[in-house]
Amino acid sequence: MTVLFSVVAVVLFSVLVPVHAAAYGSPLAVTMLLGAAAAAAPLLSLRSPTAAIVLFTGGALLLPLTVPRTGAVSAPWPWSVPLLLCFAMTVAALTFQYGWRQGLTQLFAGTAAGLVAAVMQPTIPSANSLIVTASVVGGVYLVAVLLAGRLRLGEELTRERAHTAQEQARRELVEERTRIARELHDVVAHSMSLIQVQAATARYRVAGLPPEAAAEFDDIAASARQSLAEMRRVLGVLRTEDHAAQLAPQRGIDDIPALVETARRAGASIALAHAVDGEVAAATQIAAYRIVQEAISNALRHAPGSEIAVTVTADDEAVSLRVRNDHEAGHDQAVSPGGHGLRGMTERTAVLGGTVRAGQDGGAWVVAAVIPRHPASAPQEGTP
Repeated sequence: MTVLFSVVAVVLFSVLVPVHAAAYGSPLAVTMLLGAAAAAAPLLSLRSPTAAIVLFTGGALLLPLTVPRTGAVSAPWPWSVPLLLCFAMTVAALTFQYGWRQGLTQLFAGTAAGLVAAVMQPTIPSANSLIVTASVVGGVYLVAVLLAGRLRLGEELTRERAHTAQEQARRELVEERTRIARELHDVVAHSMSLIQVQAATARYRVAGLPPEAAAEFDDIAASARQSLAEMRRVLGVLRTEDHAAQLAPQRGIDDIPALVETARRAGASIALAHAVDGEVAAATQIAAYRIVQEAISNALRHAPGSEIAVTVTADDEAVSLRVRNDHEAGHDQAVSPGGHGLRGMTERTAVLGGTVRAGQDGGAWVVAAVIPRHPASAPQEGTP
């Protein structure tokens, strides 16, 4: 816009000064000064509408007064054609940028300047020039008002469409999250509650239950209660529209030994090497815990009875995880590359700028992940 108005100002100035100097006989130096004021008004309106109005009105008032009577009689006065074009451009520029009030102010001020000049020189014919200028600039003003209104309406409609599309996307997201939460609550949480209740009451319902079996049922009930607590947290996150739920403390690297101990009580043979000191970002801790949890779960599911080795280490830059299970003892660990567990591990590490690898290593299945200790961009702590 600045470039366009600069070109317009140069063109108007280049036409106005020669016309007034040659056809009207105005002094060249004064004509250049006042002509620059009138021609530069549209460009100045980009920064200050008030200054543009004052500058043009002053130029439009003084420029006709520099014309000798002989020049004024032989050409249109007090408005010359180049000055009329400057007037129309200034009114249009103000109207487009600032609305009808600023444009109308310039229309009235410019018209008044012409009338004042005509009153100050009553012996010079001016009626035709005043009528033509008022009509032409008034028509330009009306067209500018209509076009400006149309453009602003189009911009408002575009913004409203964008806002509507955003709201629609947000509603669809909320509806989908609510649907998932409902399914988890009605199906998974209900089934887990039944498991917890049955395991917790087994020692009272089954006569002569051995102590070892009773302890096993107690462990099952404890795992079910823990799973239900995790499920409630996930449901709270899914039902929070601002995605910022803080419903319970998240598990982290320090909770991995307890996770391993729980798996041992369930009969798994797990060796743990845990050496992480110092501060680790919350997002990294959550991801590390979930990856180890998923890797142990996969090992127990696909290679029951195998030896599992969990290694958790860290340096100044990253936290390294390695879960290895030996399944040579006749167990077939067929993990689908498209499974949700491996996909979840990959997504967690990718969000934090880390890497994860899962696959065969000799006669073992290995899950190895490296996660930045302090990710540059981490999700909120409430994200599951």
